[in-house]
Amino acid sequence: MKRFLLLLVAFVAIVAVVLYFRRVARPDVPFAKHSTPAMDFARLEHTLPLSVEDRMTLQPQHMATLTQEEVDQIYGRLTAGPIPDGAFDGDLVFPRGADGETRLGEIIPGRLKARFANFAVRKTEFLGRTLWKGKVFYRQARLLRNRIDDLSVLKPILGDNTAGIEKISVAGKDAYLLFPAKLYCGQSLLDGRRESVIIDYSFTDELPGYRAEPDSLGGRDGLRIRDEIRMVRPGFYLGRAYLNRIFGLNFTLYNAQQADAGAADFRAGKVAEDCWVGTQRAQR
Repeated sequence: MKRFLLLLVAFVAIVAVVLYFRRVARPDVPFAKHSTPAMDFARLEHTLPLSVEDRMTLQPQHMATLTQEEVDQIYGRLTAGPIPDGAFDGDLVFPRGADGETRLGEIIPGRLKARFANFAVRKTEFLGRTLWKGKVFYRQARLLRNRIDDLSVLKPILGDNTAGIEKISVAGKDAYLLFPAKLYCGQSLLDGRRESVIIDYSFTDELPGYRAEPDSLGGRDGLRIRDEIRMVRPGFYLGRAYLNRIFGLNFTLYNAQQADAGAADFRAGKVAEDCWVGTQRAQR
């Protein structure tokens, strides 16, 4: 009986993960066909620009329905927008191929091995989504902290030494603030035509709120994480995470209040840009 219950719980969990990725319809925005070599973003933006209404229809959950090339096509047609301020809810999106499976599954030989690899990555994605709740931007100070929901996963590093870790409450839910980073405008590692907002963990040990454990994991002596983000529309940013300049995954950041407050100005073409937008202006 006990074994049956464990199997039932596992089955329900797997179904829940599968339904999460399949319940959202693909966004109705233009994409170019798959290209080899790499996508020319200048040509893409000229021939298939993302209109304001296209961007207004995009939702964070749409990104999980797209291939990595399609996510890249969206990112390449965006500008950085303003450097964010305040708390944003976050979600992770691992790169996926044309069949909807993770890229890891594409490079492992054998159908069975690929399926197991994909399942492992999806479990990792689900775990990351459960633990990481987003980011808090301190625009004036050009600093950022990450919202972590549960410290138990970090216990092997932290032990019982959790005293002094700052907390924040967003929409009535508490989270811990860890992994500080610097904020600035800089060149995108994907699309060098214009800048992105850079979230840089290289000098995390020099920032307020830093704790050697676990914050050093993301810094220059750890994974050397560098994120970059661009604005889809007010309150909604699309991000890319790099580990030692190697692309790892996508993520979304969303603030519902800012999305509502900025919609009218965005539709009217009033968009603040803190970073260099390049010579090719995105369509408004």
